[in-house]
Amino acid sequence: MTDNGNPYLPYPARILRVTEENSQIKSFELAFTDPERHRAFTYRPGQFVMVSVPHGGEAPISISSSPTRPGGLTLSVRKAGRLTAALHRMTAGELVGLRGPYGRPFPVDELKGRDLIFVAGGIGLAPLASVVNLCLDRRGEYGQLTLLYGSRSPADIAFGAELEGWRRAGVKCLLTVDQGGEGWTGQVGLVTTLFAQISPDPGRSSALICGPPVMFRFVAAELTRLGLSDQDIITTLERHMKCGLGVCRHCHLGPKLVCAHGPVFTLAELRGLREAELS
Repeated sequence: MTDNGNPYLPYPARILRVTEENSQIKSFELAFTDPERHRAFTYRPGQFVMVSVPHGGEAPISISSSPTRPGGLTLSVRKAGRLTAALHRMTAGELVGLRGPYGRPFPVDELKGRDLIFVAGGIGLAPLASVVNLCLDRRGEYGQLTLLYGSRSPADIAFGAELEGWRRAGVKCLLTVDQGGEGWTGQVGLVTTLFAQISPDPGRSSALICGPPVMFRFVAAELTRLGLSDQDIITTLERHMKCGLGVCRHCHLGPKLVCAHGPVFTLAELRGLREAELS
């Protein structure tokens, strides 16, 4: 949406609501101050927006809300740098700048009729949440939904309200933590330990993954072992994106640009890319 003539100029959006997911992650529900722009804004799961904060810079943030649901645009943000720290200090009523959406989304239309396995680590659940909620809102179009979610500790588990709602809606939610603690009776171990609890049908299953690169390598290996094809293993990548438009080339991945050719890629597309960190 660049009808102002300058693709780098953000539009003001107001923070409607802030939800603290854990000590490091907050979710921000936003609405453009221009009602017409807010009504016209469209996006697809897996896309991102460039978010700017006065005196805080600009950064790409994945969209965690679903386009199938009314209300504001939701961004779930882990405090990790200057921009995100500034955003974490903001409250409802304050303004940020938004431009986008950018990037190639998850292929939700091509996934219709398939069982879906979502594998997330930490904040990686944010972009996958958009797909899960879309699938639930179009429940008859998708098969069984399974979530494997890994966190560092019980206190680091985020999106608790979403997880409970998904369980009630029939999503098989399997959680694990790297280190348990007092009162934790669930699984302890890496997210890959959860694969022992599922038996997907390779012919009708696809997997969507988001987490640290090292997690993706081992998760992809487990899914391959279970018989899923490279085309049915899909991930969204993070790179240092400065423009979002494929101009600055900061987010290059070999011959690819994550902002323009991704951030969603299949494992088949990533094979052979030297910088994909798959080995």
